[in-house]
Amino acid sequence: MIVLRGITKRFPGVVANDHVDLDIRAGEVHVLLGENGAGKSTLIGMLSGLIQPDEGEIRVGDVPVRISSPKRALQLGIGTVFQHSMLVPTLTVAENLSLGAPWWKLQAAGEIARRFEALCTDFGVRIDPNAVTGELSLGERQQVEIFRALLRGSRILVLDEATSMLTPQGVAELGGLMQGLARRSMAVVLITHKLREAFEFGDRITVLRQGLKVAELGPERLRDEDEHTLHGEVVHAMFGGIGGGMATVRGVVKGPPVLVVRGLVVEGATVSFEVAAGEILGVAGIDGNGQKQLAEVLAGQHRVAGGEILLGERSITGLDVGSRRRLGLRYVTDDRLGEGTVGSFPVSTNLVLKEIGRRPFWKWGIERSAEIRRHARDLIARFDVRTPGPDTPVGRLSGGNIQKVVLARELFGGARVVIHNKPTHGLDVLNTTSAWRRIGEAAAAGMATILISTDLDEILELADRIAVMSRGRIVGIVANDGDARSRIGEMMAEVAA
Repeated sequence: MIVLRGITKRFPGVVANDHVDLDIRAGEVHVLLGENGAGKSTLIGMLSGLIQPDEGEIRVGDVPVRISSPKRALQLGIGTVFQHSMLVPTLTVAENLSLGAPWWKLQAAGEIARRFEALCTDFGVRIDPNAVTGELSLGERQQVEIFRALLRGSRILVLDEATSMLTPQGVAELGGLMQGLARRSMAVVLITHKLREAFEFGDRITVLRQGLKVAELGPERLRDEDEHTLHGEVVHAMFGGIGGGMATVRGVVKGPPVLVVRGLVVEGATVSFEVAAGEILGVAGIDGNGQKQLAEVLAGQHRVAGGEILLGERSITGLDVGSRRRLGLRYVTDDRLGEGTVGSFPVSTNLVLKEIGRRPFWKWGIERSAEIRRHARDLIARFDVRTPGPDTPVGRLSGGNIQKVVLARELFGGARVVIHNKPTHGLDVLNTTSAWRRIGEAAAAGMATILISTDLDEILELADRIAVMSRGRIVGIVANDGDARSRIGEMMAEVAA
């Protein structure tokens, strides 16, 4: 359905795509794999009309085309769901779904809502079409993006990290939908960092590295070869032998509870749990069931409506964010660029963003630039942040390096309890492994950790105990043993029922 030949795109100092050939076929789910900076997003940007190639040809069917704009891409039947939300936060879901259509083709609001609700039913999610989009969770917004592309009737569907915010059930349902679309002779392109998804859903896998196409596995290989062999081949192609293994350091419970939560009111329900020194408590569940609200209440971003929070022997229930942070409670948000950092500020400033006005980085209200830069250089080296220097705006870094900046700021300097909300969302295999290792090492050193994630594999990899959350309450806590996956699945199934 789409043929790319010799596609090349250069940016100052980097070749993002270097003579890439790609065939996107009807009836296939075509997976694009590659670490951050491999060129996947640039390639998708050209298919969606946001970027123009410097060299090469794109053909839709047998016809050479110039995809000059997103509108042109839609006219050619190419629908794209981007990793970062393209929705207007002040509009309702239904209003967002109607954007882009000529005024004489606008559907009635009721018809849009009916079709949207039918898709929600298929996915098993609950999203009000009249809800204000900005009030939805990141996962719910991602789901709206997927539904919008499907409602437009695109013949070619491009999903850029579309599964990263979904639960295991949601991923399975999306995978089934992708395969169903392929059976109806549509073409689906899935960009993901998750090898399990690639092998489970993909009919064809293409691997990019440093702008080059370095491997392609067709349907015959994926059908006939064992997954272990394929996994090793793909990892070698992605990293050139650097290694992408998932070895991590599991947290070990070492002492008494560091964080005690008693009857905390979240989303109208009460939550109680404890986290010990050196323990990683995973929080699993369908996105939008109060996990983010729990994290923000614990961090002090929202006033406590009821219950108590103890840090050690001290109640922090009435303290603000800064006071909790100074006592050792840290929060790693799920929105690393929009909330966790200021993109236009340099890396050095972002590393002290929560210490503005405080010693040793400020004295008598005067910024001590040399001390800030020394501190930044130290953390850049410790956390392997790939940046031209401490003065580089953090927004110019890759997602993996932005996350390293956030982790460096929150894990360093007196942290006792760290709350991680989807810490590896949108990261490639290598950066995911790096983040997991940092979290595990911090726990092994005695830090109490709360790991909130919709990626069950991530929680099973890291957590000592796992809490399942639904509608603002914890419905159960299980030990991370051999039966954990099935017991968590049973809890989720009971909640859904």
